[in-house]
Amino acid sequence: MGKLYREFLPDLRVYTCSSCNSHLASHDQLVSKTFHGRLGRAYLFNEVVNVVVGPVQEKMLITGLHAICDVHCVRCRNYLGWRYENAYEQEQRYKIGKVILEKAHMMKDAGWR
Repeated sequence: MGKLYREFLPDLRVYTCSSCNSHLASHDQLVSKTFHGRLGRAYLFNEVVNVVVGPVQEKMLITGLHAICDVHCVRCRNYLGWRYENAYEQEQRYKIGKVILEKAHMMKDAGWR
């Protein structure tokens, strides 16, 4: 197997995997901090890096039925959250393509001021 490639985000404010410190998302990609995951608070991002996505599954969430994929860290395979593939209610469709990262599975990189 070849060498694992991870993307490095050059931004000063970056969220990282709490297990291996791989960069996950820039603060500029943050949409909302008002979501809830399996372990508490979760953040919605437009784009994330260094993740692998599981198969699509339909789940009934607090806001209705959604098609989602679990998201894991590409390096350590730690569970991080999920990506919205589809939302069946019109007012929830803005989430499609966006990613939830659970606060319990990520942390702020040392560059934050």
